Amino acid sequence: MTTTGAHQDAAGTVARGWWWWGRRRSAVLDVGLAVLSALECAAEGVGFAGEASLPEAVGVLFGLVAGAALVVRRRWPVFVVLVSIAITPAEMGYLMSLVGLYTLAAAEVPRRIVAALAGMSLVAVLIVTFVRVRQDVAAADFQPGPWYVPLVAVFLSLGLTAPPVLFGLYIGARRRLMESLRERADSLEQELSLLADRAEQQAQMARTEERTRIAREMHDVVAHRVSLMVVHAAALQAVALKDPQKAVRNAALVGDMGRQALAELRQMLGVLRSDEPVGRSVEARSAAQAESAAAEPLAAVGRAAAAAARAAGDGAGPGIGDVEELVEQSRAVGTVVDLRVTGEVRSYASEVEQTAYRVVQEALTNVHKHAPGAEVVVRLAHRGGEVAMQVENGPSGVGAPDAGLPSGGNGLVGMRERVTALGGVFVSGPTDAGGFRVSAVLPVGTAAA
Repeated sequence: MTTTGAHQDAAGTVARGWWWWGRRRSAVLDVGLAVLSALECAAEGVGFAGEASLPEAVGVLFGLVAGAALVVRRRWPVFVVLVSIAITPAEMGYLMSLVGLYTLAAAEVPRRIVAALAGMSLVAVLIVTFVRVRQDVAAADFQPGPWYVPLVAVFLSLGLTAPPVLFGLYIGARRRLMESLRERADSLEQELSLLADRAEQQAQMARTEERTRIAREMHDVVAHRVSLMVVHAAALQAVALKDPQKAVRNAALVGDMGRQALAELRQMLGVLRSDEPVGRSVEARSAAQAESAAAEPLAAVGRAAAAAARAAGDGAGPGIGDVEELVEQSRAVGTVVDLRVTGEVRSYASEVEQTAYRVVQEALTNVHKHAPGAEVVVRLAHRGGEVAMQVENGPSGVGAPDAGLPSGGNGLVGMRERVTALGGVFVSGPTDAGGFRVSAVLPVGTAAA
């Protein structure tokens, strides 16, 4: 045994410090009890030495050594109880017996060992008490009934043995319960910390997702109209002096498209402002929802953007039926666009309607940006459980003016995100003829559900 190692005290807890005591006051308490026990045993050793015809110094020394064993009660409670049982015939060590039995019962010692040592102590005290009471009765010339001596011996032995054992069992059970509750509280605290970290991660993911959704909605609403306005402005500048009538028509188209872009932008901003309140009652929040409350304002904006998209199905936004008007706007700037529709035309869920419209719109916008003067074919196919769309353009026209439209590189990404969010398939890439093709297939049943 080292003097600085870790030991387990009577309470079953691991103690670190000087010897086996975890705290200084525990050491002071045990040393104080050992001193009292040694003094008691030394005083009782005088009488024992007289009865055994031994020098008093021997009895006092024996009592001091035996009583001092109480100092190791936390480290070796079994040893202390055995010493108290051994000196019971000498009628000494009452304090050691009481404290030793209590410590043994409260310690993490197998219950069969506690029962065995408590039984041995009870028998030893019962025998000594029986002999002493019978001697006292005989010396007092008192003639009680035959039941008197055994009954008094039983009462005294039980009084000296049972209370410390029962109290030690109670204290040990209480300590184990407190340790179990403390461990459970620590476990719950760790789980709450993990839940908080996970909620923070989910909130961060929600914020990123909502930012992407808002950016996609704003891009789809504004980019196409503004691109056409730039193309018309370039055409207006080219024909302003040569053909004033055509310049007037182009100026009118620019004004109409600007008003349409402002109307769609105002519609989205209006939905953003009129979205449902973000706040919730505190009673309705769970711990994880409370941790993710920081993402709630931005999530509300994202829900509003989605609501603006869903509003298309209620007549407040574009759908498949507006694709023809979209094609006419591209034709108005001089782009040759061929629209081909196959299958039975019918209405779909608002998500499908607007996604199909946005795919065609963004594909035409990319044509204006990257392939000015190219011929375009727009195909819409209405099938049993799905609707398909394809926008294919040829190479750029020879001598076609470039409007110098900037590209953010997010058009194809936004289309793919929209289509895959509804469980559809999106494919894009160059053609053998030097053009570009964008294809998308949307499942009608999944989106409608």
